[in-house]
Amino acid sequence: MCPVFGVHYTFIANILTLVGILIAMFSLNVWLALASVLVVPIMGWFTMFVAKYTRRGFRDLQKQIGQLNGTIEETISGQRVVKAFRRSESTIAVFRKNNQAVYESGKTANTYAFLLMPLTSQLGNLFIIILAGLGGYLALNDLVTVGLIATFISYSQQFLQPVRQLSNMYNSIQSALAGAERVFEIIETDPELKDSSSAHSLENVKGHVEFENVDFSYEKGVPVIKNMTFEARTGHTIALVGPTGAGKTTIINLLTRFYDIDEGSIRIDGTDIRDIKKDDLRQSLGIVLQDTFLFSDTVLENIRYGRLDATDEECIEAAKMADADHFIRQLHDGYHTNLSERASNLSQGQRQLLAISRAILANPGILVLDEATSSVDTRTEARIQSALLRLMEGRTSFVIAHRLSTIRDADYVLVINEGEIIEQGNHNELLAMKGFYYNLYMSQFKGQEI
Repeated sequence: MCPVFGVHYTFIANILTLVGILIAMFSLNVWLALASVLVVPIMGWFTMFVAKYTRRGFRDLQKQIGQLNGTIEETISGQRVVKAFRRSESTIAVFRKNNQAVYESGKTANTYAFLLMPLTSQLGNLFIIILAGLGGYLALNDLVTVGLIATFISYSQQFLQPVRQLSNMYNSIQSALAGAERVFEIIETDPELKDSSSAHSLENVKGHVEFENVDFSYEKGVPVIKNMTFEARTGHTIALVGPTGAGKTTIINLLTRFYDIDEGSIRIDGTDIRDIKKDDLRQSLGIVLQDTFLFSDTVLENIRYGRLDATDEECIEAAKMADADHFIRQLHDGYHTNLSERASNLSQGQRQLLAISRAILANPGILVLDEATSSVDTRTEARIQSALLRLMEGRTSFVIAHRLSTIRDADYVLVINEGEIIEQGNHNELLAMKGFYYNLYMSQFKGQEI
């Protein structure tokens, strides 16, 4: 039987039993029946009183279970770091602390939950005593017979049983509601940003990007991007360089509209991105990050993630363009090889090539490369650079790089520091200025020919 149907069946059966018994009792004697009915509001009050604390207890229990699960998931995911830094004992101590908190919350919640049954049993015994006392008084005054009193006591036992079941059912519902609250908190969470009512689709993206007087802050009063203005023309490559924390990745987050700007405007092909549907905006952007995320699926399906309606042949062609086909075919099942969690059975360079294959398949109008080659060796970097050049051909591209050798051929270089553009121009122009970029470049290639 379906659990939901079973609950409904039990509820309806108890209600019908109560109604039937009440009709029988009132038909026998009104005074004894009224005395019997008095138990309902008393039990109802106790049930509501206990259920309030039961729900609070189970709400705390769900919160503690969530924290415990988070600790377990984080520890398993980062077990190599835990082992490398010899933090096993401290991690176990944190687990035990969270586990003890779950135990204490569970003990409190279940204490309240199991308190209702003995309370209703004692109330039932008290009710029988009152009924017997009233019945005895009426019998002494020849208003009822002893047999009728015995009948009412029998009815009272049958009457109390569904009342107890309904009380316990209500108490159990509090546990379910406490769990449901956490689920609905997530379901009802507003998306990071909503499309405006006037938002429209973006078609045939050419890739002309403009930032005009853009201000942005994660926290009010702490500016991260300050009055930023620049233009990326169609098909050009724009390099973003600067020290860590300068705001380079924030610029990309604003372009992809993971955050909305405070002031100014960002336009693609002359249209403010706030007037473009988010799905269309992000579909026009291809992103290759330093930390590539691949799913526990086949190599083919991970490439197809760039465009779900792509055929196998299109996925393979994208892999060939990314220079990934040769290593994929060397895997034990080729394109049908299942990747382990986070693709740990591939090297960093191989994961990057798959990410580039995915981006090629998506065929975006605007490309974003965020430190795409920073964590690979020089030989692998050369292969990835070759694949990236094919991917960037004919597309507006934004390249974030700390290795300045990777952006020598960029059409335009923006030097970012503390959220502001402090220098801009191509590679040679910036070197000739002998400013911030020159010093940054020389620190990496000191002693080498420029």
